[in-house]
Amino acid sequence: MHNKGLIKVFAIIFGLVCIYQLSFTFITSSIEQKAEEYAVQKISENEENYPRLRENAANTYLDSVAKEPYFAGITYEDAKDKELNKGLDLKGGINVILEISVRDLLVGLASNSDDERFRTALDKASEIQKTSAKTYLEIFFEEFDKMEGAKLASPNIFANKSLSEDINFDMTNDQVRPVIRRKIDESITSAFEVLRERIDKFGVTQPNIQRLGESGRILVELPGAKEINRVQNLLQTTAQLEFWEVHKASEFNQFIVDADQALAQSMMSENTDEEDEEEISETSETSETSSDAEDTDEQDLNELLAADEDAADKDEAFSKSNPLISLIQGGGNPQGPVIAYFAIKDTATVNDYLARPEVKSKLGQDLRYAKFVWGKPAQDSEVIDLYALKTNRKGEPDLSGSVIIDAQQSYDQMGRVAVTMQMDRKGSRAWEQMTTKAAEQRSQIAIVLDDIVYSAPGVSNPIKGGNSEITGEFSILEAQDLANVLRAGKLPAKANIVQSETVGPSLGQEAIDAGINSFIIALLFVLIWMIFYYGKAGIYADIALAVNILFIFGVLAGLGAVLTLPGIAGIVLTIGMSVDANVLIFERIREELQKGKDQALAIKDGFSNALSSILDANITTGLTGIILFVFGTGPVKGFATTLLIGILTSLFSAIFITRLFIDGYAKNGKLLQFATAATKNFLANIQLNFLGKRKIAYVISGILVILSIVSLSTKGLNQGVDFVGGRTYIVRFDQAVNSVELQSQVQEDLGSAEVKTYGASNQVRVTTNYKVDNDDNSVDQEIQEFLFKGFQSYLPQGFAYDDFKVGGNNEEFGIMSSMKVLPTIAEDIKRASYYAVFGSLIAVFLYILLRFRRWQFSLGAVAAVSHDVIIVLGIFSATYSFMPFSMEIDQAFIAAILTVIGYSLNDTVVVFDRIREFFNEHPKWHLSKIVNYGVSGTLSRTLNTSLTTLIVLLAIFIFGGDSIRGFMFALIVGVVVGTYSSVFIATPVMYDTAAKKGIDLSDKNKKELDEEETEATIS
Repeated sequence: MHNKGLIKVFAIIFGLVCIYQLSFTFITSSIEQKAEEYAVQKISENEENYPRLRENAANTYLDSVAKEPYFAGITYEDAKDKELNKGLDLKGGINVILEISVRDLLVGLASNSDDERFRTALDKASEIQKTSAKTYLEIFFEEFDKMEGAKLASPNIFANKSLSEDINFDMTNDQVRPVIRRKIDESITSAFEVLRERIDKFGVTQPNIQRLGESGRILVELPGAKEINRVQNLLQTTAQLEFWEVHKASEFNQFIVDADQALAQSMMSENTDEEDEEEISETSETSETSSDAEDTDEQDLNELLAADEDAADKDEAFSKSNPLISLIQGGGNPQGPVIAYFAIKDTATVNDYLARPEVKSKLGQDLRYAKFVWGKPAQDSEVIDLYALKTNRKGEPDLSGSVIIDAQQSYDQMGRVAVTMQMDRKGSRAWEQMTTKAAEQRSQIAIVLDDIVYSAPGVSNPIKGGNSEITGEFSILEAQDLANVLRAGKLPAKANIVQSETVGPSLGQEAIDAGINSFIIALLFVLIWMIFYYGKAGIYADIALAVNILFIFGVLAGLGAVLTLPGIAGIVLTIGMSVDANVLIFERIREELQKGKDQALAIKDGFSNALSSILDANITTGLTGIILFVFGTGPVKGFATTLLIGILTSLFSAIFITRLFIDGYAKNGKLLQFATAATKNFLANIQLNFLGKRKIAYVISGILVILSIVSLSTKGLNQGVDFVGGRTYIVRFDQAVNSVELQSQVQEDLGSAEVKTYGASNQVRVTTNYKVDNDDNSVDQEIQEFLFKGFQSYLPQGFAYDDFKVGGNNEEFGIMSSMKVLPTIAEDIKRASYYAVFGSLIAVFLYILLRFRRWQFSLGAVAAVSHDVIIVLGIFSATYSFMPFSMEIDQAFIAAILTVIGYSLNDTVVVFDRIREFFNEHPKWHLSKIVNYGVSGTLSRTLNTSLTTLIVLLAIFIFGGDSIRGFMFALIVGVVVGTYSSVFIATPVMYDTAAKKGIDLSDKNKKELDEEETEATIS
């Protein structure tokens, strides 16, 4: 090996850089350990809610030492920014994919056009996109073009005042489309920047925000975040701030009565029950009699409600005859802005009532443009206030939030938490005019954010200078978030959460513990096995392996990559597979020594001869890793990242680091044995007639493939929410539970909910497609309430809903993690998975074709890989219903399938490489003899690599986390089947297709062997 000095210097420098990068992680871990110890000493377990109190105490400690130098001038704050990033499954936190509504953006660009063809194209695009791979914008253009004479540059659509500089009336649809695409892209970019600015101020370390292609989707990862509602509000609030004049409550007293009567009559006509109809009619007459005498301009709503309550006591008949009034919990001050108070649970019903035509008709001429909006409810309150904004035909506010240039959390004159805002010059003038008018009329101004009234203060004097203040029932965090949102600006359109995942911190810690345990066990086995099998040479291989692990973690830390539980699995798998390179080298050195070569030459030729197989094997595995990285998201991408890094560092460690130690030991003539007494002659000079058994192998494989296809056709696969959409929750109890009993408890509310034991007997996984098409956050809360109601009797005594819910007060029991995937993105994930699998098969076929220059090799490899994939799928299909762990088909499973493809190819390519080598060395040998010798020559390597990899996977399967058990099972089956197929499927298929015409498979241009020779067997 040339340039040994340069390689040594590089290895040392690279190692020191990796140690430096990892030092930040050690510093943060040390300080955080001290913070935990401080919290344990300060907060006793006897205190109520002690886990949360300890967390607060630990955070207080970390804040106090954040800027103090800890080691070599490095502070905790500095180290935290540079430590090895941990994913959600290791640290806990929140992961969401937001989709900016392209429909809303189009509507905005079209100035809220009500053009019939425009609206029809939007509706059709919304429906088609649910099952289409195309973007919403492309579908909209296609649907719009189908309408005869439809013109995008119509004055009623995009040829409007706001787009006048870009679009004119004479432009064709083809000319308009690029402009709209650019505008949409600019808006999504703007949304991305707004979200990034909000997240930067959120307060979590190492947040991650990425734009996903051109889909309008944005990935946001917030490790360590726990307040799911706060995060949802932060990400989805469009920050549409508006200032409105507001109606007085007294203006709506008569309307409430008239609307109530109109509703009663309308609902009575819909009622087919004659007895109920008579009852409603009688009580309605009583109500009308009393209401006729009312002078609602003088009498407030509270008196009206009191009279009605005394007369009817709000019984069932009263509710039917007074559907609106019966819902009112209290009236507002007649001169104030609150019309009435309602129960929060009744807001949907009230909205429906107020939107009915028969109710709108009662508003009268003066109130016909009134816009009803709700206030922001106080904390722990069950009622909410209703306001009516003064608006016009266009529905435009008097002043919008675009004039806000700064916002800060503050306190009002009463000491309550508030948000102060500063307006620009234009806004200041408009604000002064607006407050002057309000002061003269002694009226209120409503401050409205996203159609929610945060405050509606009265104005006694004009406000100059552009200062304003929002007050309300804020916590400090809510006020800080609101100020953050206002500073960052508004989103250009609504952001829908199409996929989300929440992992509790305790579940993350358990995943870390499980990952470390499996890592240590796998590593110890590999280290011991290499010494047992190769003696002192195995010690050098172990040193190279340890250096390799240092390189992997150092590179991950340096690149800022995120370490996930599948990522740890990727590293552990890399340990098992990286042994393969050393095994290949050592086996080749042993062969050269058996030929009688001296040690120095045997070492040189061994490394040289093994290089081709090592490169081919790692390149094929690397191709599948690249495809995983391109098509995968989240944990799958984390797995691919560590796999790719591991391949590169393993190559360097095996080829150079191991060589340095071996050459250094042998340079003075010291004898280095590449075996121990127990393994010296193991599988040496063994020659087996593998091809003679190929027909038996074909029959066995044929039966397995047919059974797999039958199971897949009849029983199918257990598709996870990644592929079909839905919601899943991991729920933990303080006692062992029966999943069948739990399922029966929630079946009535959630319908097709599935409850299965997940890991330990006190933990279940709940999967449901309840309201799967509805992305509203209220559905998430509704499902959690159903689960709490159904599971309450199985939870600890006194366990409240706030303890149970996602991000609740209790971190030991309740919902430990949750995941939501809408059907639209589920289709996209499924489609990307298909592309990944087929793309990897095509890439491998082409690589092997280019590398071996014969299609017979490619056909054999693809046949073996297809065989492996079908059998793995078949086993999952046949066994998922009774296996004690989750066998859902999700993104992680696709990663497992691609890894199986890579591993199987790794094995196959090593065998093919040896066969090709024998062709070049023995051109006159019979083809079958060459193939059998090639397979036999790699037998020791195949068994060594497969055994170490299999033990490593079993360690992860047994000691790893529950979330990757199905993933590991797929890999275990894949390794077993892949090892078998490389010998009994790939090689025989290659042989049979080549032997038919006596094709020469060597690299040299030799004379073709005749058919008689190719059919000969080992003599």
